[in-house]
Amino acid sequence: MTEKIIEELKKYLSMTTALKDAMRMSLDGDGENVWKYSSYKEFMRKYNMLVNEIAQVIELKPIIDFYNLEKVKGNCDTIAIQQKHYFDSVYSNLSILESFLRNKSEFKNDEIKNIKYFIQSNLRKVIFQEPEKEIEIQNGIEQLFIGKELTKGIDYGRETGRVNVSIKEVIPDFILYKLNLAIEVKLSKTKTKSKDIVDEINADIQAYGKKYSNQLYVVYDLGSIRDEDEFKKDLDNDENISLIIIKH
Repeated sequence: MTEKIIEELKKYLSMTTALKDAMRMSLDGDGENVWKYSSYKEFMRKYNMLVNEIAQVIELKPIIDFYNLEKVKGNCDTIAIQQKHYFDSVYSNLSILESFLRNKSEFKNDEIKNIKYFIQSNLRKVIFQEPEKEIEIQNGIEQLFIGKELTKGIDYGRETGRVNVSIKEVIPDFILYKLNLAIEVKLSKTKTKSKDIVDEINADIQAYGKKYSNQLYVVYDLGSIRDEDEFKKDLDNDENISLIIIKH
């Protein structure tokens, strides 16, 4: 895929996300109004326009739907529950299209790097006292996510997404759903613990790799790691596994 096509797809990804945002905003303030979905056909039309343009750039999968607007009744000929069905259908199709474009445009890798650098640059700022437990670091990361206007249960999950390994389960500290990214937090207090963390991460990589295509390990260090490059060796790569060390 050429750089020009990738740039085109990134443009359409932004337009798709903007249309989804417009659909959400159209519902704000309507409360219990059962007719708040009446703009469904206009959103269908805009969705069709997007799909038509994207199809000129890249072959679309059969899972990407297209609406025959001539067969879709207008809002004067439908009841509220039908309008909601149409509205939800458009939103779902936009989500599928967004995911498709995100993968094809390689935008996912950019976002993972952004998350990595965002945590690396800001986590220390929200940890005010020397932490005793990993949950304090987890709380700091969640605070950053909330500040970034990520929504729990939609954009990210905390201690969800179990992975079965043999007779036990492992659970990542965080998941970023759209990026298929598992985030695991480690607190290194002593040299002995830092060595144990290397073994833990190696085990986690094998386990989480069964379900998640991308993994990020955040090691919060209280002074036990002297050589960061040596610590990261074989645990950090340019593809799908990243490790960052935050010094207190």
